Amino acid sequence: MKIVIAGAGEVGCHLAKMLSEGYHEITIIDSDEERLAQVGESMDVLTVQGDPTSINVLKSAGTENADLFVAVTPGISQDINLVSAIIAKRLGSRKVTARIKNDEYLNYDNKLMFTDMGIDLLFYPEKIAAGEIVDLLRQSDFSEVVDFARGQLRMVVFRLEEESEMINKTIADFPFEPETLPYRIAAIARGGETIIPDSDTRFKRGDMVYFISKRENVDQLIAWSGKRYRPVKRVTILGGGKIGEMVAAQFEKTAEFVKVIEMDRERCEILSENLNRTLVINGDGRNSDFLYEEDVKSCDAFVAVTSSSETNILACVAAKKMGVPKTIAEVENIEYIKLAEGMGVDAVINKKIITAGRIFRFTMSTKVRTVKVLGGSDAEVIEYIVPPDSKVTQAPIRDLGLPHDAVIGGIIRGNETMIAVGDTQVKPYDRVVVFALPSAVGRLEKFFA
Repeated sequence: MKIVIAGAGEVGCHLAKMLSEGYHEITIIDSDEERLAQVGESMDVLTVQGDPTSINVLKSAGTENADLFVAVTPGISQDINLVSAIIAKRLGSRKVTARIKNDEYLNYDNKLMFTDMGIDLLFYPEKIAAGEIVDLLRQSDFSEVVDFARGQLRMVVFRLEEESEMINKTIADFPFEPETLPYRIAAIARGGETIIPDSDTRFKRGDMVYFISKRENVDQLIAWSGKRYRPVKRVTILGGGKIGEMVAAQFEKTAEFVKVIEMDRERCEILSENLNRTLVINGDGRNSDFLYEEDVKSCDAFVAVTSSSETNILACVAAKKMGVPKTIAEVENIEYIKLAEGMGVDAVINKKIITAGRIFRFTMSTKVRTVKVLGGSDAEVIEYIVPPDSKVTQAPIRDLGLPHDAVIGGIIRGNETMIAVGDTQVKPYDRVVVFALPSAVGRLEKFFA
């Protein structure tokens, strides 16, 4: 595909890096010469310097015959993204998408208005991140949860605790017959490496394990992990920015107690006006003594979403040492994600990865229903709708010759869900959930074409 990205900020650069692994032709537009120079040195992309709302600049970048145009210009203004996306569509780009910072634009009627203007997708990374944090708070035992078919089939991720029965065991040690398999172990993240396990792979303490499971078997996974189910009723949020406010607004509707700690007094006043059942505290959450005085240890969960990845990680580590069962950190420096997990942070949220997953779907075939880029590994989980006569329907899974770095984990067939094993035969119109490393994603397309 020919892809044009307007904006060489963190989101644009991460997206370009991820998409370049799929052998796409990528051009990046930015008005900042220094940012473009850094991009040109680190990846194989074309660069165009100039204003992304300029018609001449957009034409020189090739938007007239682009398959996808992505507007992610860095800065506080969303107008540049909206204007450049609309112009790119009028010039001939097949699909366009734009990053926004206004929740109002995502209302149903307003989204239709932007669709009429030609924008195929609006995305608000902060809102998506807040939604994922709320989901994690409601599924307190897991580091990540991805639902398919309204939760009939789920991918759940958790770290193996010291009490886990899985430690030092292999897949072959589990007492299940293939036809009654309650879940599929898709991958293990260990020491910065993503492992597709075979029957001889042994699980170790601290492994992040990726399961694909039927909904009714999730409780059994909790028991295997060594965790104990504890619903989150009391939560402390460090950071009163947009994400912190949105998490508090959603969670205060059902929680017993929600507290937000924010350093900026003026921002605290705004939060107090906007939130109904949330206690807002003006203070420095970087100080562990302050966190202790605020009785963080009495909470079921601690969420750190300040603008500093380092602060978020260290605050979560401090909260964990105080005895908080569940910690969630927003970590925007991708290099710190595995470090955070290694330091005991239960779950990590990264807006760039979330954004990339939403946009990545536009680069794949129309048979792809869902794509989720997984933060704790170098992988994606993809839900395909199987076309008639596609290669994946021609033989049992074990005889298909799938890439070794991809795993078909589960299948949704009408109202029935099943865990995929070697003898499973995929049928037309099945919804198939696949866990894949980046090296396999391009090669998977031919099986579902």
